[in-house]
Amino acid sequence: MTLPEIAKLGHVALVTPDLEKSLWFFRDVIGLEVTEEKDGTYYLRAWGDFEHHSLSLTAGEKGYVDHIGWRTKRPEDVEGFAQLLEKAGTEVNWIEAGEEAGQGRAIRFKLPSQHSFEIYYDVEKPKADEKRRSVLKNQTYKAWARGCSPRRFDHVNIATSMDVAEILDYLGSQLGFKLREYVRYDEKTTVAGWMSVTPLVHDIAVISRPQAETPNQLHHISYWHDNAQDILRAADILAEEGIKFIGPGKHGVSQAFYLYVCDPGSGCRVELFSGSYLIFEPDWEPVEWTEEDHSIANTYWGETVSDKALNKPTIEA
Repeated sequence: MTLPEIAKLGHVALVTPDLEKSLWFFRDVIGLEVTEEKDGTYYLRAWGDFEHHSLSLTAGEKGYVDHIGWRTKRPEDVEGFAQLLEKAGTEVNWIEAGEEAGQGRAIRFKLPSQHSFEIYYDVEKPKADEKRRSVLKNQTYKAWARGCSPRRFDHVNIATSMDVAEILDYLGSQLGFKLREYVRYDEKTTVAGWMSVTPLVHDIAVISRPQAETPNQLHHISYWHDNAQDILRAADILAEEGIKFIGPGKHGVSQAFYLYVCDPGSGCRVELFSGSYLIFEPDWEPVEWTEEDHSIANTYWGETVSDKALNKPTIEA
């Protein structure tokens, strides 16, 4: 029997108390393209994203992530994951085709930390309209049409008050993620881990937030830019709009060149991301960082990263 596999990160479904402000931020400032608006939900993607959407925005009473979506390698893998998860004691709910715009039948379930995941395969890949379409046949939209203009959706970082090692183990044993790097403060305490199913250093990261009100928090979502100069350009655009941000800087973990900014509508933190490295080794040994390495692992150089610097708490996921 072939085990089901996740191919890639698909999208994040974000609920926001100020839909107008969030739409302005992600469309006009970050520079995502609107694919479709259906029943009050806006579906967006970056100019190099091929799926129907990598982000959806829906109005709600507070800012939170409804679910994080992952695409499988094969159509039958959706049913395969449903069977494996139910056998392991995870409650699985089916989402019928069309319930989420541009997407086929899917399953939703919760991690032990109560973060909500969605797994699907069938998805629309609509072409851009003629005015926005790139002349390049291997690119969805014209680049640099507006705002910071990232190429594609890159990763998510979730935070939890639970034991991080337990969540990392679940992601590995139940969903097939591989541990790439981690931070351990003593022999028993893992405070963060970076995992992927692709050659990226991380499709998902999990970090500890012991004082969080709930175990299911979002630290950030991340969009990819081609190079460091793009991040510097994004910093100018954010500064022109009067939006506070952290960075640019470089992480030791993942070697990412980054800046962080918060959506003023929902409170969702967004990382604009470049650099890093790819992993092709089949026998990769996870890189361990210790408490003594903290300053380098978190901020190799640049402004020290902290939640307080943005005056924004993490939101629920």
